This record gives sequence, C-alpha cells and structure tokens, in this order.
Amino acid sequence: MADPMRIRAQVKGDVATVRVLMSHEMESGQRKDSAGNLVPAMHITEVSASLNGKEVMTADWGSAVSKNPFLQFMVKGAKAGDKITVTWKDTKGDTRTDEATAS
Repeated sequence: MADPMRIRAQVKGDVATVRVLMSHEMESGQRKDSAGNLVPAMHITEVSASLNGKEVMTADWGSAVSKNPFLQFMVKGAKAGDKITVTWKDTKGDTRTDEATAS
C-alpha cells in the first residue's frame, strides 16, 4: 500500500485551497529496467475529492502524470473544521483514501 497522502486545506472567506501530495511511482510503461525489459504501466487513473461527504472534484489521469504527483484545487462553500477526503485508484486496482480538516 502506498504511503499516506499529505493534504492541507486552508480556508479564506468561504473558499478552501486544497493541496495534495500523493506518494505513487506512476510508471508509464515506456521505461526499461536494467535488463532491457519494459517496466509494466502502473499509474493513478482516477482521483476524487469530497467536502463533508459531498463530491466536489473528480479527475481522470493517464500515464503522463509525474511520480509523486501534486494536486491543488479550490472549493467554494468551505469553512474551518470541514472534512476534505481525497481518494485515488490506480491501474492495478489499488486505492488510497486520506482526509484532512480544513483550517
């Protein structure tokens, strides 16, 4: 299982700026190992975020996203103490969900 995501959500007025650092190798399927064999593709394909259980953002990703990707987005209607949950799913079927409290 991948390391936990680092999530920070800062509220100004009624808008939260959410920053997420995901720990994932993000193999494109085009790199070769030391023996000259292609390393199989394994990358995040779906990312979603919710604010207090209501989905506020979804994204479909491909193999061109870098290793340990960083994501930033803004959410209207947020206030300090709200719960932000971020989930990703990769090509192997692995998923990771982490949450943070907006401040």
